[in-house]
Amino acid sequence: MFRCRISARPPLRSPLRMLKPAAFFDLDLTLIDANSAVLWAQHERSRGFISRKEMAQASLWTMLYYLSIVDIEKAYQTAVAAYRGSSRSELDARTRAWFQAEVAHRARPGALRAVDWHRSQGHPLVLLTSSTCFGAAAAAEHWGFDGWLANDFYHDAQGKLTGAVHQPLCYAEGKVHHATHYADAHGVSLSNSYFYSDSYSDLPMLEAVGHPKVVCPDPRLRWAARRRGWDILAW
Repeated sequence: MFRCRISARPPLRSPLRMLKPAAFFDLDLTLIDANSAVLWAQHERSRGFISRKEMAQASLWTMLYYLSIVDIEKAYQTAVAAYRGSSRSELDARTRAWFQAEVAHRARPGALRAVDWHRSQGHPLVLLTSSTCFGAAAAAEHWGFDGWLANDFYHDAQGKLTGAVHQPLCYAEGKVHHATHYADAHGVSLSNSYFYSDSYSDLPMLEAVGHPKVVCPDPRLRWAARRRGWDILAW
């Protein structure tokens, strides 16, 4: 069963429609100039929702993520365990308030120009991120994206998080998996699509699209992009 959370406008239904390109955007250090996980952890720590140890662990994972050597499964399972029993609706509301206060103003100017250009071309705009479904939904709504793909969490009948994450994670090859499902459902051709990212972990998705766009990349991705002759953008 396809488990990645997808939020998007419904596709055209004509069986004769031509496949179209979409513009996929990573969030952290691509669409915005910071790592949203760090901002969230700082926010949660300042309000006593996570411990000092959990804050330190989040900082370590962020550093390992930048180096593309993080054990993402372990990182997510540990992080989500801290929210076991939390109300999904309350967490969503808290995330939206945090996003408006601490993230919305951090969009890279170059990213907004790219979003505007793709919108003018009629390309569906899709946020494709390893962050949470709550943050992705807030970001997609704020910047007027047509859909988002992100990591989602199981909840019980009362809307309480169980501490489990939907698989496969929206990370590395998992992003290709979820983007492929999105493309199949919405009449999109990945070979004609665009993907913007800063991270070496996104190399599989960058290789899956026809127009890879590397944005302020980490060292490993910069090296890989130069070898492949890809555009390197400074936003």
